Amino acid sequence: MIRWIIIFLVIALIAAVFGFGGIAEGATDIAQIIFYIFIVLLVLSLLSRLFRK
Repeated sequence: MIRWIIIFLVIALIAAVFGFGGIAEGATDIAQIIFYIFIVLLVLSLLSRLFRK
């Protein structure tokens, strides 16, 4: 998932440099959504590992 976040952030940066504001905004939004999903899954994984032991 981290790979996808980085890919979308790079796309957003490149689009912003070339003046494509809408594309940059869309890629940034997608990267943020994936980042929040990653954080939720990380917390769930850590909690499940904690309760298994």
